[in-house]
Amino acid sequence: MRIEKFETWICRRGHGVFDEAREGAAPMPWDYGVGKIVTSDGVEGLATFWAARSGAVTDAYLQDVIAPVILGRDISDRERIWHDFWNIDRHGAFFPVFLPGPIDVALWDAAAKTAELPLHRFIGSYRQKLPVYASSLWLDSVQAYVDEALKYKSKGFKAYKVHPCGPSEMDMEIHAAVRAAVGQDMILMSDPVSEYTLSEAIKVARQLEDLNYRWLEEPFRDYELDKYAKLTRATDIEIVGTETTRGGPWGIAQAIKFDAVNTVRADVSWKAGITGTLKSCHLAEAHGMNCELHTTTMGPMDMANVHVSCAVRNCDFFELFVPEDIFQAPMRQSYYEFIDENGDIHAPEGHGLGVEIDWDLVDDNCVSHRIYSN
Repeated sequence: MRIEKFETWICRRGHGVFDEAREGAAPMPWDYGVGKIVTSDGVEGLATFWAARSGAVTDAYLQDVIAPVILGRDISDRERIWHDFWNIDRHGAFFPVFLPGPIDVALWDAAAKTAELPLHRFIGSYRQKLPVYASSLWLDSVQAYVDEALKYKSKGFKAYKVHPCGPSEMDMEIHAAVRAAVGQDMILMSDPVSEYTLSEAIKVARQLEDLNYRWLEEPFRDYELDKYAKLTRATDIEIVGTETTRGGPWGIAQAIKFDAVNTVRADVSWKAGITGTLKSCHLAEAHGMNCELHTTTMGPMDMANVHVSCAVRNCDFFELFVPEDIFQAPMRQSYYEFIDENGDIHAPEGHGLGVEIDWDLVDDNCVSHRIYSN
């Protein structure tokens, strides 16, 4: 079961997702890549690659660093390949945080298809579904957050996460308005992706405690462990971090060691694939903590997150970035083929990832197509 071919597509998404203040001077068209490995037995493994700032960067890494490592390798050598990439990173590749995790997903997908099992059953199932929370973008008014939270509550969602737009005074106004609108029977979280001062973060955290929010996420940059530790000691609300921490499970281990957070974050794109995400989940479990998986902004990889979440015990939610029709590409299915009327998402039961790529969409939006063979 050796990899004989690796094929890649870099595609335009065609949506302006963030406003200019969040996007900055460099354009952020939210491109994505699609990768397909083909084994000597004709089994295909699929994944998608984040390329939000520049598809050219992702394309170059796939061509120059990823393809030479995987061609000719056996798909059962996932652990060795995973460590090979970390060794290459250590010696000058300096992978972006979103690489090379997806290629690990493709290896797992091919292996699960070979076993004729859904991915979560191939890993080892703990459950088959988990609750979804709708996760906002940065919206332009208090009322926009209120309207969106009510919209997803009406769809049966049990939880909603605010990405408040800042500054902290505005964030607190948003927090209060959303809680007043949805009542106490909906779980709420806040993720400002911010640069709060420590005093600002403590003030916001205490407000969220009073409003019965579940957690406060990323009030600082993830590497500011001392600030996180002081915030965690000063407040009772769940403090969540490590979404963008470099170093996969090793980076997460530092946050745990310094008591910087109560809950850690991982996903199959930014935390070194399924192999890395499982390591992060198990590391957190051993320390009595949850590892909540964050969105990949790509349908196929989000469904890989579902499989991993259903193979571990210490993840309570699935994050659905909304508006969801933007982010399900290039998956042919809608997220709602897997979300029931109670707001739970079910792991696909087809072999491997159990989802399909919309190849017409990929072909229509492709700006770079490459084929590598052994």
